[in-house]
Amino acid sequence: MSAILKRDLRAYFTSPLGYVFMAAYLIIMNGVFYALNMLTGKNNLTGVYSVMLYALMVLVPILTMRTFSEDYKQRTDQLLLTSPVKPAGIVLGKFLAAYLMFIISLAFTVIQVVIVSAVGTVNMAVVIGNYIAILAVSAVYIAIGVFISSLTESQLVAAIATLGVNVGLFLIDYSYELINLNWIKSIIYWVSLYRRFNTFYVGVFSVADFFYYVSAAAVFLFLTVRVLEKKRWS
Repeated sequence: MSAILKRDLRAYFTSPLGYVFMAAYLIIMNGVFYALNMLTGKNNLTGVYSVMLYALMVLVPILTMRTFSEDYKQRTDQLLLTSPVKPAGIVLGKFLAAYLMFIISLAFTVIQVVIVSAVGTVNMAVVIGNYIAILAVSAVYIAIGVFISSLTESQLVAAIATLGVNVGLFLIDYSYELINLNWIKSIIYWVSLYRRFNTFYVGVFSVADFFYYVSAAAVFLFLTVRVLEKKRWS
């Protein structure tokens, strides 16, 4: 697993893909920070984190589209499938490479906290809560992207399909306010990535919501393992 992790992480920095993702992510986040905080003088960063959540919906497909699709296209997937590494190790290695790439990008946004702290008071409970939530939600997004990438050899198809799933999850959440039936709203809340974010948004750590994100990511990683196992025996 470690060899796959190192190989894929290195690939992000030896190809334009990793830099494109990082640049797009930081341009959006710094632009939002400038508009919401620098221009207005506000020390509340929750608006930035809210936009960050939705930016990931669009940007993560760029990060994950190559995870398996590139191996399929270059026919190097057979080397992976016949290697001593189990499918679970392959999937976890690729997932962690993409996840670490995101964490590296996210780390640069800590500068925003430092800037605001230098000129005002920052509620660190809210900041930490939002960072934990972003890390948890991004794990789900990345797991979805890795799963979809394992289904096709086209990186473009993988990116568009992942974006479609992410937008679909957003629309499900959006419909929450439009529905009056409580039992349907309960189902929507249960599957929503965004409603659960609200607890962290105000600086409260919810074990149940955190466990939901971890479980959702684990489900998609498990499905990816099943796809690889099927390919290995076909």
